[in-house]
Amino acid sequence: MKQFKNMTYPYILWISIMIVVPMFMILMYAFTKHGNDVATFWFTFENFNRFFSDIIFINVLKQSLYIAIITTIICILLGYPAAYIIANAKEKNKVILILLITFPTWINMLVRTYAWMGILQDNGILNNILSLFGLQTKLLHTDFAVILGMVYNFIPFMILQIHTSLTKMDKSLLEAASDLGADKLQCFLKVTFPLSLPGVISGITLVFLPAMSSFFIPKLLGGGQYVLIGNVIETQFLTAGNWNFGSAISLIMAIIIMISMYITKKIEIRNSTGKGRILH
Repeated sequence: MKQFKNMTYPYILWISIMIVVPMFMILMYAFTKHGNDVATFWFTFENFNRFFSDIIFINVLKQSLYIAIITTIICILLGYPAAYIIANAKEKNKVILILLITFPTWINMLVRTYAWMGILQDNGILNNILSLFGLQTKLLHTDFAVILGMVYNFIPFMILQIHTSLTKMDKSLLEAASDLGADKLQCFLKVTFPLSLPGVISGITLVFLPAMSSFFIPKLLGGGQYVLIGNVIETQFLTAGNWNFGSAISLIMAIIIMISMYITKKIEIRNSTGKGRILH
């Protein structure tokens, strides 16, 4: 037991340096402001008051929530059928399909986003194809471009989470439902989908949270005029040099993310409890 405790010390040190210390600094900066002396700080709620009293920042927060929600919904609608097809494919094909899903993630996300800039620009590949049908339009620096970039980058997380839940599912339950007279649609709605909900909820968490706080995807695909909450935080830290206000916004985002995680966890627990009652 003592040896096991000694093995945990490096992890505790790592967590302290990479998580605890940065979070403490964010809290300190969020609730303080520079005094007359640069080396002194004084406690204040001014940073939070500034954020919630400025309609511009509120609109940016609403826009960020909108983009994150739309991205998550699209990832579910596209990711669930893909995960279902992969889970029911032959083992040989399953490996190939999983490889096709995960292969893009081996490339840096920034490089992939730059690639989409080339595809979506006015003289890019997609517009050249659309021009053949007389449908050429502006794609880059639009909501469509930002959501497309978000979905492309985050949908593998949704697919893999749902696929994991589907592969862990007890296939005998489907056979039992079929023996009791359920057709394929009823088997899916009553057995497969409820058992895959933990994967769906995990996928929602892995897509919604990074989509909410992403900053370089809207910056590159949305253009300079397209601003989400992640871009505001980046600007406050790197351009304006206002670490106090940037930390306050980061803390607000952290609270929103923790509330989202709490809600998804409660839904997962409720579904697991209800699922247990149905199966028993």
